[in-house]
Amino acid sequence: MKTLRITVGGQFVYTARMETENAPLTCAAFEKLLPYRQKIIHARWSGEACWIPLGEFELGVSFENHTSHPSRGDILFYPGGYSETEILFPYGSACFASKMGQLAGNHFLTLLDGHDQLAAMGRTVLWQGAQDIVFEAL
Repeated sequence: MKTLRITVGGQFVYTARMETENAPLTCAAFEKLLPYRQKIIHARWSGEACWIPLGEFELGVSFENHTSHPSRGDILFYPGGYSETEILFPYGSACFASKMGQLAGNHFLTLLDGHDQLAAMGRTVLWQGAQDIVFEAL
């Protein structure tokens, strides 16, 4: 099992399992980017979720293991198409969407711990704005 450490805002730390069996192409492509640093902001359309907008970035994958209804802690990669490329990080109830309507993203990471920190992380991103996020191999 491949695992990552995800740190948000320097204060929220999670361990996540890569879903290599169900999203092998997405996991393999994302793993090549590690350590991966970005900014995470609050989602506009998807409910209790944060997102990493990636614009026209291409990871070189299409849909696999995709869903519109992730559970909290199920991290999705959207390869683009109807909306810009992005990573969705749900911290509560979410339905993945954009101004174009409902979307589906590749469920490629699942949090193994830190679920008790998710609501606080979401509130921090909502009320304090963009936070640094780092994905690192363990």
